[in-house]
Amino acid sequence: MAHEWIVDGLESIWDAIDKVVRPIAPEDYDCATPCPGWSVRDVLSHLLGFELMMRGTPAPEVDFEMPDYVRNVIGELNEKFVVAHRNEPGIEVLNQFWEATRTSLQALRNLSDEEWEKVGWSPEGDAPHHRFQETRILDSWIHLQDIRDALLMPEDDHGVGEEVVVNRFESALPYVIGKRARAPEGSIVRFNLVGRLARSVTVQVVDGRAKAISSTDDEVTLEITTPVALFWRRGAGRISDQAFLDASSTFVTGDRELATKIASGLAVLI
Repeated sequence: MAHEWIVDGLESIWDAIDKVVRPIAPEDYDCATPCPGWSVRDVLSHLLGFELMMRGTPAPEVDFEMPDYVRNVIGELNEKFVVAHRNEPGIEVLNQFWEATRTSLQALRNLSDEEWEKVGWSPEGDAPHHRFQETRILDSWIHLQDIRDALLMPEDDHGVGEEVVVNRFESALPYVIGKRARAPEGSIVRFNLVGRLARSVTVQVVDGRAKAISSTDDEVTLEITTPVALFWRRGAGRISDQAFLDASSTFVTGDRELATKIASGLAVLI
């Protein structure tokens, strides 16, 4: 089967969510997560709602005031599912999530190679179906960590989810540095990520465009060294720009003002 690793990745993440949440007490579903405005129950409701939307279920008709953290149409749809399930016992939401993900996994396993390559809607715009499903890995894995953090069981589940998340956020660095932070012409910014997926990424602004480069003999304008876990948490908007820069394990050398702008723009998750 084409892209079997994606289906296996989703299954492992969804199974991990069930394993973490199923033993918790009823009141623990109300624990606040790092995802703005959402509890453990709300995160599960969002993941459940997205699976339902993928098979054509319309968003619930609910009457509520849209919160400030909702910034786009996708966010509005997500919030409707969250609000609709907010008064349900957490275990019922978890059971619905489990059943929905089993149906989704079977549907993915039945896709043909051509269907995996078909271009269609995704949260990032039109993209091949396998790219869309890879984005679901990113979303689900980050929400797994949201749940872990809320329950005071932090553990960056290593595997395909972590790899997709870190790779995606790494690929966004030229956009963050060039477009969001508007680094000056000639700037060279280096990110050193420390941890299991350690890497060094160097981005240079040339002719008004920021692009990743393999190496340079020129002086680096700014160097940021930080753990992988802090990097992706800032990329996902789970910690503030100030918390990212002020962390004892983050080291900044060079243009501090540019570092502040980059940290501000680093939250790229929709």
